[in-house]
Amino acid sequence: MNNRPNIVLMVADDHGREALNCYGNPAIRTPNLDELAANGVRFTNSFCTTASCAASRSTILTGLHNHATGTYGHTHGCHHFSCFEHVRTLPARLKAGGYRTGRVGKKHYAPDGLFPFDWSPREGTFGRDDVRMSENCRGFVREPGPFFLYWCSRNPHRAGVLEEHPLRPNHFGNPAESFPGDREQPYSEADVSIPPFLSDLPEVRAELAQYYQSIARLDRGVGRLLAVLREEGKLDNTVVIYISDNGAAFPEAKTTLYEPGMNLPCIVRSPLHRNRGTTCDGLITWADIAPTVLDFAGLLDTPEDFHGRSFGGIVDQPSPADWREEVFASHTFHEITNYYPMRVVRTKRYKFIWNIAWKLDYSFASDLWASASWQAVLRAGAERFGSRTVDAYVHRPRFELYDLATDPNETINLAGRPGYQQATADFVEKLKAFQRETNDPWLHKWTYE
Repeated sequence: MNNRPNIVLMVADDHGREALNCYGNPAIRTPNLDELAANGVRFTNSFCTTASCAASRSTILTGLHNHATGTYGHTHGCHHFSCFEHVRTLPARLKAGGYRTGRVGKKHYAPDGLFPFDWSPREGTFGRDDVRMSENCRGFVREPGPFFLYWCSRNPHRAGVLEEHPLRPNHFGNPAESFPGDREQPYSEADVSIPPFLSDLPEVRAELAQYYQSIARLDRGVGRLLAVLREEGKLDNTVVIYISDNGAAFPEAKTTLYEPGMNLPCIVRSPLHRNRGTTCDGLITWADIAPTVLDFAGLLDTPEDFHGRSFGGIVDQPSPADWREEVFASHTFHEITNYYPMRVVRTKRYKFIWNIAWKLDYSFASDLWASASWQAVLRAGAERFGSRTVDAYVHRPRFELYDLATDPNETINLAGRPGYQQATADFVEKLKAFQRETNDPWLHKWTYE
């Protein structure tokens, strides 16, 4: 039994896919994640199911959509969402199967009793110092027997405001001085790459420069953990999975189910697979993570327990033919004051969004509303932000249907247009079936409102 692979699941905090070199952004330096991709497989159609930290992590750690776990939004503070007591979590299943379980970094799950990690330093012990956090994993890694390590950076989540900067951008957790044993890598605001969902404003550039710096520190933490695994003789028998809980903490990304919010990095380096430096375009979601980890561990005894399925069988297939044609997403809350439920079906070509509370203005997360990037738009009275109009971002229709092949920025809503009435109706029926299969409490909204 001791020849079973070790498994490391790395979850970044708000790391958008557009901010990795290996996903096509030459302006940002992510050498350790690039090396991980060069020695593994990079997924190109990988999605969170809800673009909010705690809700997304509940899906990652259970294989269930958040509307079935009870973690509809944040777990901390007054928000107080948590998993139902009957939910079986990934660490509980792995522990029962003989794995040592460890968690380090951000928790953002509740209640603690459902997540029985054998080794779990107090949350906040390492702050934003990912290099020190990774080095601290050495003792856990060194012990005998197969292990599961849930490594969760707090980077590049937003933090406080950089008061000394004239534009007062968020500093994304960047320290005033480098942490001991580490070296910060600041970025020039002139050198960042503006993705289509953001506008090229001085405030956006200032915040992107801070965001990149935080990602660079995250990347160094990834590199140190890989070095620890190598030095302890464990890397060759360890599956490493890198994902982010949701997209970048900028308007039109995090808390939305537009592509920047949900189409995220997923890199798998595995001794169980032969491919290196390749891609896989199979549709996967974070509901697949738990069954996939259990599959790697040889413990996937009851695949019907999950809303997702193991993607272990397609890692070596660049374009799997017999996989799936669609995936689903379910977002309800961010903070408790951010009620804006959405249900989504995504194929390789189309995305269909049902905005359940479409008569309400879109509800901003407090830090995104206060961001220098968004406030600059409000001060200027700008009509557009990135590729979308401000009005379209705040006031959304009941249904949104996008042809991602011709409209990758999701600005031309085809729902109900001539030639798309049947497609709209078909997607509605797919969502209803998904909701029935996953016991979604919001299913009754089709008839109640």
